[in-house]
Amino acid sequence: MCGRFTLTRQDRVELARELGVPADQLGEFDYRPRYNIAPSSAHWIMRMEYEDRELLRARWGLINHWAKDRKVGYRQINARAETLEKRPAFRDAFKKRRCVVPADGFYEWTEHKGARQPIWFHRPDGGLILFAGLNESWQPAPGEWEPTFTIITTAANATLEPVHDRMPVILPQEVVDEWLYPRQDDVAALSSLLVPASDDLLVGTPVSPRVNSVKNDDAACLEPLR
Repeated sequence: MCGRFTLTRQDRVELARELGVPADQLGEFDYRPRYNIAPSSAHWIMRMEYEDRELLRARWGLINHWAKDRKVGYRQINARAETLEKRPAFRDAFKKRRCVVPADGFYEWTEHKGARQPIWFHRPDGGLILFAGLNESWQPAPGEWEPTFTIITTAANATLEPVHDRMPVILPQEVVDEWLYPRQDDVAALSSLLVPASDDLLVGTPVSPRVNSVKNDDAACLEPLR
């Protein structure tokens, strides 16, 4: 499960460089640091067009092109790696519309003194983490197309397992282009990329309960729990 995540980079030009895209793809007035990205939020995804990486704004929660309303998106914020080929909602996107979701952390929750305690999982060096995702567009109105995405999950590694039995698939930089390449149709090769991250990639930091409300989206969300 991945139900909230972060992308807190302050410098959009530096972020674009890290992602390997031109800086103008992160519009000066479109990009801002995010500390509590929730389902149905608009966020950046990266895909490949004519062998070049490109960024696109999309809404979190995949809505299939045949859907009649957006409610299905709330049920499809995550897609299990083990069943992508079997589920009609994800099967076609897995073969043709793969994407990467840039982030620098995500939240899971435990119980602490009877209250929900958020834990922010992130790289100890503060580096980017790139979620494997799928994207699809649907029509909320005739002639209007809205891009949407889902984040693929897999079994938890040893770092996440005490908190949750699932985690988002995090792609190493060296396999990102293979995942995005639109002509890659070897399902077995693609599936082999959808594995838990190494146990030492992430650390978990208990942070402010402000995260519990989707209304809060500021740096105070990441204040370490005292």
